[in-house]
Amino acid sequence: MSSGLLGIGTSGLNAAQRALATTGHNIANINTDGYSRQRAQFATLPAQYSGSGYVGNGARVTTIERMYDEFIQGQLRTTTTTSNYFSTAHGFFSRVDNLLADPSAGLSPGLQNFFASVQQFGNDPTSSANRTVLISEAESLVDRFKFLNQNLRDQQAIVDGQIGTVVSEINSLTASIADLNMQIVNAQGRGQPPNDLLDQRDQLVLELSRFVDVSTVMQDDGSMSVFIGKGQAVVLGNRSTALDAVSSVPGMPLEIRYGTGSGSVDITRQMSGGTLGALLDVRTVLDETQNELGRVAVTMAIAFNNQHRLGLDLNGDLGGDFFTIADPEVLVGSGTVSDKPLVQFDQAGLAGLTANDYRLTFDGTAWQLSRQPGGASVNLPTPDADGWTRVDGLKIQLPVAPPTAVEGDNFLIRPTRGAAQGINVAITQPEKLAAATAIITTPDAGNTGNAQVQSLSAVDASAFSAWFNGASGDLVFEFDAGDFQEISTGVWRAERDGLEMILSGEPQAGDTFTVSKNDNFGVGDNRNALALSLVQSTNYLDSGRTSIEGAYNSLIGQVGTMTRQAEVAAKAQAQLLADAWAQRESISGVNLDEEAANLLRFQQAYQASAQIIAVTNTLFDTLIGVVRR
Repeated sequence: MSSGLLGIGTSGLNAAQRALATTGHNIANINTDGYSRQRAQFATLPAQYSGSGYVGNGARVTTIERMYDEFIQGQLRTTTTTSNYFSTAHGFFSRVDNLLADPSAGLSPGLQNFFASVQQFGNDPTSSANRTVLISEAESLVDRFKFLNQNLRDQQAIVDGQIGTVVSEINSLTASIADLNMQIVNAQGRGQPPNDLLDQRDQLVLELSRFVDVSTVMQDDGSMSVFIGKGQAVVLGNRSTALDAVSSVPGMPLEIRYGTGSGSVDITRQMSGGTLGALLDVRTVLDETQNELGRVAVTMAIAFNNQHRLGLDLNGDLGGDFFTIADPEVLVGSGTVSDKPLVQFDQAGLAGLTANDYRLTFDGTAWQLSRQPGGASVNLPTPDADGWTRVDGLKIQLPVAPPTAVEGDNFLIRPTRGAAQGINVAITQPEKLAAATAIITTPDAGNTGNAQVQSLSAVDASAFSAWFNGASGDLVFEFDAGDFQEISTGVWRAERDGLEMILSGEPQAGDTFTVSKNDNFGVGDNRNALALSLVQSTNYLDSGRTSIEGAYNSLIGQVGTMTRQAEVAAKAQAQLLADAWAQRESISGVNLDEEAANLLRFQQAYQASAQIIAVTNTLFDTLIGVVRR
């Protein structure tokens, strides 16, 4: 009886000691990130049979249980990913929104001041002060374009830098997870779960979910396989696969590549969620914003130039280009051997100009054009007599087909990406400003339609100059002669001898519009100056539906909408993340009050078990005393 009672006391003592150690471990790790509360699980030792029945032999600790819910942990990872995505996106979107909509540094006040000076110039073209102010305001507007573009480029550099940092963080985390997998597999071979190692692994996976979408699969040996993005395996057992952030073509943004060496593949488009997904989406928005800003710059420069060419300066000469604009940027694809295509803006095709980038690819037989991003195919029309293929407001001279070009040759065309940086003022002498009109447009008195000339511009300077300085007579634009094409509802376009005429309304067959040279030139003539002021409100873009200011205001609206959506989503996700943490802490978190109560309970159990041993000792001493007698 004594030895049985001693064993029972000893088992209780050991069990209480393990429970006290577990409680102390919980208290010590209350501030450890990712730690899950542990609990000692008790069970009775096998009973011993006697004639009077089974006699108990005490208790033991069967395992140290980790208080953990896999579903709640998965929800926490998902919410962490989404919350980090929207908080990162909102931070960048708000900076871009503040930049574009700033009442002092934004483009809108610059456009307003510039066209106000154009209006003053039109009111009194004889004033040298008005002419000087116009050139000064033009230079200020150009500086504002460059300022905005540079700020967007700076944000791009920041985003690319953070992408590189995030990729390094992901690689460090996946390598640590693979190392923990090996330790866990070895530890679980001893028959008990290594709770602290499991907590460390779960915490690393949670940290990984801050950067990118994460999914996990538990393996039979206790290891965890980790997948990111659209299913890229970054951890399999004790092996991890590193990502790489590199630029395959100089001047291009960083790509996320999976694998090593020649076997690596570009998975940039497959990354989503978390900080990395947000950075990649922000980069796309910055590209689109820079492109749209460039489109506004190109449209304003070309439209103003086209109108300025229709005027006469103080010397009686035709007006020249008021602004200069850089040609579209063309980047050569990796491995391309063919000559770079010549790409220019189609000055007569502003209505078709978009903010897209384009990929020009040779398929072995012909050149194919697609919009980027997305890859939507663009039909390439037959080149004109001069060899220009005109599409989407661009003129392209395609590289020569075989044998010069080979299959796979490709070029990235970025028409408006650097346009805001490349715009400059071409006129520095006030007397070169063309205020007087060089031509007069007269609708025929017998026209039966109600169409009016919305705009007339010189889209081909050399052709217009040749007609104006030549001996030919008037130009007659006739509606039923096939001159006009409807570019949008109620808007018609025609081009002759370098002149583009836009009509609005409903012309009828036989309606004609005559263009004549201005033979009564005078220094007070302000008709072309007044026409220049109309460039601000004329709908040049989107097939004649959008003005220059309208395009910029639309850009502000789009960025503002994205910023507001990201802000609302970030606040909502932050609350959901807090709720997820609270739910996780309700199960896995350490509660000091509860642990203090457990300390007292297990201390009393330990003392009681010690008392059993003391009683056993007394009984044994009594038995020895009886035997000695």
